[in-house]
Amino acid sequence: MREIIFDTETTGMSPQDGHRMVEIGAIELIGRVPSGRTYHQYINPEREIDAGAIRVHGITNDRVKDEPTFKEIADDFLEFIGDGILVAHNAPFDMNFMNFQYQDIGYPVLSNEVIDTIPMARRKFPGARVNLDALCKRLEVENSGRAFHGALLDSELLAEVYVHLTGGLQTGLTFEDEPSSEKEEIDFANKEIVKASFQELRAFAVPEKDKKAHDAFVEEFKDSLWQQIRSGNSSLL
Repeated sequence: MREIIFDTETTGMSPQDGHRMVEIGAIELIGRVPSGRTYHQYINPEREIDAGAIRVHGITNDRVKDEPTFKEIADDFLEFIGDGILVAHNAPFDMNFMNFQYQDIGYPVLSNEVIDTIPMARRKFPGARVNLDALCKRLEVENSGRAFHGALLDSELLAEVYVHLTGGLQTGLTFEDEPSSEKEEIDFANKEIVKASFQELRAFAVPEKDKKAHDAFVEEFKDSLWQQIRSGNSSLL
C-alpha cells in the first residue's frame, strides 16, 4: 500500500479569499514504511504573505519571491503522488488549497483517496488535544526541532504519528515455539526498520464465574467451533 503523507504552508486561511500555498512537503510510505522518497518545494504565491501566517511558518515574502509558481510545479507534484492515498492532518484545509489551485490553472481536482488524521486522533484520544505537537508529546515522537511549522518536517512527524494511530508497523505473521522480545519498528530519522525490545504479553486469570458464563453462552450454539475444539477435534487447531 502506497501512502503520501503531506502538508502545506500558505499565505493565509482560505484560497477563496485569494490566499495561496507557499510550501508543499510530502513523504512516501510503502506498507507504512518510509521509502526514502520525499517531495519538497517552496512556491511563489504571486501575492503578499499575511503577517499572521509568517508568525506560524516563518516563510517570508523574500524567501519565496524567486521560487517557481504553482503552475510551474503542478505536474511534478502530481507525478510524485500518483494514485497514492493522501494523508494529512486537517486534510480539508490542505485539500481545499490543492484543489482550488489545480482548478485555477485548468486541472481537475485530485481524485486520490484522502485520510484526515484529526478524526483518527479524536477517536483514539477522546477529549484530548489533537494538534500535531500534542500528539507528538503523547506518542513520544521527537519534535524538539519544530520551532516553526514546516511542510516537510511536519510531514515527517505526521508519518510517525500516523503509524502509531493505525496500530504501529506489522511486517508479517510468524508462528514460533517461544515468544520473542524483539520486534520490528520504524526508525523515522533514518527511514529504516530496526529491532526494538518490547515487554512480553502478560497472562490474566479468568474468574470462574466468567468461564461458566462463557460456557453457557457457547452451549446455545449447535455444533459451534468452540464445542468442536473442546471435544478434541485437532484438525481445527
